[in-house]
Amino acid sequence: MMLTVDIYSKNTWWKIAFLAFCVILGAFSLYFTDRIVSKLEEREKQQIQLYAESFKFMMTNELDKDVNFFFEKIKKANENTTIPVILKDGAGYLTASESIQIPEGLNSKEQQAFLQEKLNEILKDDNPPFVLDMDFHKEYVYYGNSRLLNMLRYYPVFQLIVVLIFGLAAYLFFDASRRAEQNRVWVGLAKETAHQLGTPLSSLTAWVEYFKSDPSYDPEIVRELEKDVERLDVITTRFSNIGSVPVLKEENIAETVEVFMSYLKRRISSKVSLTIENRLEAFPKASINKYLFEWVIENICKNAVDAMNGVGALKITMENIKHNQIAIDITDTGKGISKQNLSKVFSAGFSTKKRGWGLGLTLAKRIIENYHNGKLFVKHSEVGKGTTFRIVIDGVV
Repeated sequence: MMLTVDIYSKNTWWKIAFLAFCVILGAFSLYFTDRIVSKLEEREKQQIQLYAESFKFMMTNELDKDVNFFFEKIKKANENTTIPVILKDGAGYLTASESIQIPEGLNSKEQQAFLQEKLNEILKDDNPPFVLDMDFHKEYVYYGNSRLLNMLRYYPVFQLIVVLIFGLAAYLFFDASRRAEQNRVWVGLAKETAHQLGTPLSSLTAWVEYFKSDPSYDPEIVRELEKDVERLDVITTRFSNIGSVPVLKEENIAETVEVFMSYLKRRISSKVSLTIENRLEAFPKASINKYLFEWVIENICKNAVDAMNGVGALKITMENIKHNQIAIDITDTGKGISKQNLSKVFSAGFSTKKRGWGLGLTLAKRIIENYHNGKLFVKHSEVGKGTTFRIVIDGVV
């Protein structure tokens, strides 16, 4: 039975909650603005309707001077400088309201052409005209949207963009803070581990030297102890490097991988067949930190061996790809990675094993991408058949 552990899964809840908050805020903003636009649109329609009815009443009724003056005031009150209005009589003659300024110096024909152009613009707003039934003909009052109404129509889009920008900025800020916190944990843990290993390692080194000087101890055993002490020294160096900015040197990638795998081969299951295929032709060297780079290879290979339950085939292929880059593919014949776990495989704390902290692949990705400016990703995986991890780094030209 496989156990899936993801100690960072709870981090997704705040992302979902924050996304839901942004969606609710955006929806409320759009709804509220739409209500305002609707009310303003209705108000402008009523305003133009009152204007049209006042105009019709004055044109179809003979009133004394005082009453005419009263309706003239009503018409003036309903006229505006923002809502474009054009009147069209039965003969097709166009008359503009005060909201449309006709350029000076135009003759009658040119004025009609100008007003027809404005009328075409008004018709784009899809407002039905008011029809005035005169005694012997009909007149039409066309009106468009005011500048304020047009601005409010586009305002929700602007609002939504602002909310999205705010949400993205907040997400990036929180994500950067979380990453910075994780980085501090990594660095602190690495430095403390290197410090804690230093004292017993010095003692072990001294004991190895003592055993070497005493002929009563089996030299083969002493050599194996010395290898293990050297191994501990490498581990200490790895943690020291990851706790600070590592020094990169030009190394032959094929030689580095082959030498390290010859060491690792004796420490993994004998039922795992190991194959190394070197296709590197140009630019076989790269700027790497040897200790950290070997750590990446070790983490991926040990995960592969675990995925195969100690039985299967492990193949490492090195080749040149475009842009003077070197690709290292590590392929196993293990159980593979399901689609739902592909996005989690490099997440800190994620593991499909009963033991372990699920930090190996996370650490490997950090080393390759943060320290070597390369890439580490799952090139291919099929459940029941195996997985291929690819490392891409720049070759030295």
